This record gives sequence, C-alpha cells and structure tokens, in this order.
Amino acid sequence: MKPPSMVLPDYREQSPETRQRFEAFYKRPVKLRVEGLTKSFDAGNKRIRVLDRLNFQVYRRELITVIGPSGCGKSTLIRILAGLDQGTLGSYLLEGRAVSDPGSDRGMVFQQYSLFPWLTVKRNVMFGLEVSGKPSIDAEKEALQWIDLVGLGGFVNAYPRQLSGGMQQRVAIARVLANQPQILFMDEPFGALDAMTRSQMQAHLLEIWRNVDITIMLVTHDLDEAIYLSDRILVLKPNPGRIEEIIEVPVSRPRSPEQFLYGSFLSLKKHLEALIHPHKEEVVKKSPMVRMTDKYDRVE
Repeated sequence: MKPPSMVLPDYREQSPETRQRFEAFYKRPVKLRVEGLTKSFDAGNKRIRVLDRLNFQVYRRELITVIGPSGCGKSTLIRILAGLDQGTLGSYLLEGRAVSDPGSDRGMVFQQYSLFPWLTVKRNVMFGLEVSGKPSIDAEKEALQWIDLVGLGGFVNAYPRQLSGGMQQRVAIARVLANQPQILFMDEPFGALDAMTRSQMQAHLLEIWRNVDITIMLVTHDLDEAIYLSDRILVLKPNPGRIEEIIEVPVSRPRSPEQFLYGSFLSLKKHLEALIHPHKEEVVKKSPMVRMTDKYDRVE
C-alpha cells in the first residue's frame, strides 16, 4: 500500500510574524537595483544571449540567493554585479552608482578559497587592508577582529595547508569582510565542502550576517541551502537566463536545522524542484521500477 501523503501548505502562505517581517523588509533602502540587464556574446557566427532583461532589487541587509538549472547564467549574473564582467545592455546600480569595475564596496567569495598559501591566516586577512594603505598595526588589529568573528581566533598563525576546507573558506570570508564591502557576492561558496562542513558553514554565515551590516547575494544549486539562508530566492530559467520567479521565503527567522522538516520549508522546496526540474516527475513515472511499484500497488 502507498504511504499516506503529507498535506503541505501553499508555498506562499506566511505566518503573521513573517508577513510583518516582509512589510518592514520592503521599507528598507534599496541597496542594488538591476534594470534590463542583458548579457550576450559572439560564438563563431552566432550571437548567444546568456541573460535576458533581468529586473530586480536587493534591499539593505537582505540575504538573497540565486538558483536555477545549469546554464541559466547564475554565475554570469553575479560576476557582472561584482564588476568582474560587463553586461551588454541595461543598468545595475549599487546605491545609485553604476557598477563597471571591481571595487572595495563589493566583495566576492568563490567556491575555491583562493588564499595565499605562503601567508598565515592573519596575514591573509591583513593583505587587502595593507594594500588599501592602512598602517600595519591598524590592519592587524582589524584583521584579528574579523578572524575572531568567523571563529578562527586560535588559528591566526596557521597556514592554509594546515586548515580544513571549511576553515579556509572562513578565512576567505574574513578577508573579504575586512574591507567592509556594502554587498557580499558568493558564488557556490560551500559547493566543494562535505555535507557536515557545509551545514556548519551555513550556520557560520547566518551568524556573520546577523552581526554585520552586510547585504549578501549568494549563488547555489542546493535548494535546502537556498531556503535555509534566504530572505528571498531569485529563480532563473535558462536559454536565455530570465527571471522565473522571486519568492519570499515563508520560513520564520531565526533559522535552525529543525526547520528543514517544517511544512513551509518542504512546500517551498517542492515548488522550487518543480520550477528547476519540470520534467523530473515525468521521467520518474516512466522508469521500470515505478511501473513495477504501480502494478504492485494495484494488486494490493
């Protein structure tokens, strides 16, 4: 016999507390405004459009994630907004100023940790501060504060090779935050980590976000991660990349791992799966194992 199915709420259903939180949320200043962003490039005799007329806003102290199927332009989008690439058409403004090149008002964390292997944790975090002209004594003081914030106060003199992957990524985050950017872009920052370390890093990121006046835009392929971390989720569809939906996460804050089993969490995850993998259910139904199961259920 088939097990009873769980009745899930509508993914848009919000508690009164969550509705009030979003009412206050939309009264915040707009940190990043994107209008008509399009990205194309030439491939031989063809003109390929990667992103097509994206329009959205990111609010101050928001934690927003970008998800979508492979090839929808997630990483391209975040690289453009960080100033590492250029859009073809449209505008993208950080606090009203056009983004063109990399700048200290934006930070970027990649999947690979990109630390200097010959520098200690402290010297890695101090590096950007010293390059910007800050005296070494001040750079060291600030670096130690950021290292403490990411929970690595006991490893200031360690080298990257002596740290786990999660610890190295925390150093990379501290190094970016030390420059006090207004917005932090993260491209699959936990993608190379094992499941347990990834869960720990998600908790660290939420703790950092709660304690620092920072806006975060994060690209991920992990739906659980997107729901667990986000205020809102921006869903892209591919060929070319367009906005499918911008979703307010109905799960209450503060977040905890127990919420992975909440009806609101499961309902939103089911909706995201339908958006990103619309034909998955059809494929499953056509598999031999499902046909056998269906037959068995009918006999029962």
